[in-house]
Amino acid sequence: MKFPLLTLSLAVLSGCAVTSHDVQRSSLGVSRPTSELLAVLDQAGPVELESVASCDWAVERSGLINLEHPTAKQAGLTDGDEPIQVFFHAIRHPTRGLFIVDTGVETALRDAPEKSAMSGLVASAMHLEKMKVHQPLGEWLAKQPQPVAGVFLTHLHLDHITGMADVPKGTPVFTGPGEAAARAFLHLFVQGSSDRALEGKPALSEWTFSGDTHGLFDGAVDIFGDGSVWALWVPGHTPGSTAYLVRSTKGPVLLVGDASHTRWGWEQGVEPGTFTADGPRGVESFKKLKAFAAAHPNVEVRFGHQR
Repeated sequence: MKFPLLTLSLAVLSGCAVTSHDVQRSSLGVSRPTSELLAVLDQAGPVELESVASCDWAVERSGLINLEHPTAKQAGLTDGDEPIQVFFHAIRHPTRGLFIVDTGVETALRDAPEKSAMSGLVASAMHLEKMKVHQPLGEWLAKQPQPVAGVFLTHLHLDHITGMADVPKGTPVFTGPGEAAARAFLHLFVQGSSDRALEGKPALSEWTFSGDTHGLFDGAVDIFGDGSVWALWVPGHTPGSTAYLVRSTKGPVLLVGDASHTRWGWEQGVEPGTFTADGPRGVESFKKLKAFAAAHPNVEVRFGHQR
């Protein structure tokens, strides 16, 4: 009986993956140097972009903002509930159709919480009772004149895939490299909810970033091959964390995901806190995004969880 016990102990110590869902290399998009992104950045874009606050919520400030940062200490920030939103972003491409970045919350979370993917112990741990749902993804999708063609995820944390159950089965889903395989003790508790949220979807397609030694980010993928929407690899918060640069009809927009959760953190130059898996790498990606935005003030920045 020692061997099964040892195996179980090792499994607990090493944790498990955030999901057991299958993974494949993405066939969508072309890896390009970021110099090609800069070449088209100031040109008018063809994509319509809409950001929707699916719900209001509140979580620990220490997870969202590094309270040990000198600037945070000087400002007197302390831990406590920080008001946030859970978003999804709709990309309407003139020829490729409708795509969603992240997923807001599922309709069941409002109408039948006990049937949602985030139920039981997970719902209690995430304090979903603090959520005030405004626009579930499924309700929003039902009003659209075209079906969703795909989902682009910034990462696989539950608050970014809570609406996935409302996405029609068979819809392609895209993530950053290594995102699904990363192991952590916490995943022992959340993997079941992640799997339920992703049920019925094809294997997760991982962006195929290539190294760009002189680039602005760890990698960039021209998603549609026309320079309109870019996936930018910004690891740290999670291994596959991905930001998206959208050349919208109203100008370029940078969706940073949880590389920066809050407006205060971004504006004060303070990186996220304890919710980030790899702090040093998260700081590096945060600084790269800040430098990019500073060099291109025409780019509108939209944060992971605040307007």
